[in-house]
Amino acid sequence: MTPDLLPFALSVFTGFFAIMNPIANIPIFSSLVEDADKQTKREISRKATWVAFLIVTVFVILGKFIFELFGITIPAFKITGGILIFYVGFEMLQSKRSKVKTIEKPVIDEDIAISPLAIPILAGPGTIVTAMNFATGSYIHIGIVVLIFGLMCILTNWAFRISDRVIQKLGNNVITVVGKIMGLIIAIIGTSMIIDGIKLAFDISPKS
Repeated sequence: MTPDLLPFALSVFTGFFAIMNPIANIPIFSSLVEDADKQTKREISRKATWVAFLIVTVFVILGKFIFELFGITIPAFKITGGILIFYVGFEMLQSKRSKVKTIEKPVIDEDIAISPLAIPILAGPGTIVTAMNFATGSYIHIGIVVLIFGLMCILTNWAFRISDRVIQKLGNNVITVVGKIMGLIIAIIGTSMIIDGIKLAFDISPKS
């Protein structure tokens, strides 16, 4: 990886880690599968992360086509996406479950891997917006986004598999604090997207 791509890759990883937040999603996963046996939990975790990966990858690859089809401009997307991501982070800072991830208690079966786990918890609007925002560059950038999101899905699957041990060791209070920190990072990312969108819309160049 060339030096100029390294900061981009780190930004993508930070963005995905904040918006997906494997640690803060552990209590959600545990509450959804608490009555399931160990094998079923593993299957649900694997299926949820795989489906989430496929959904986001489709949006990343077809992002430019979607923009052209609906006449969406990059500045408008960055500003709108930034507002959405900031809203998600702001709710997390206030210890609220984001409304884009609000769910009702489902019946325990493997279908919950698709909804609500894959959609909207893992591959919700915030995640899709983040992915498409990062994938507005070259095909190399798109490849990096897909690879890093795949890594995040692997980490999330691993976190779900050890969810019972994590909750026993850390406790819900520590996980809540981590969630607030991730919320702050998400809000900052959203603000940066809004600023970038405004700069592009009004052709504002940084002062030399």
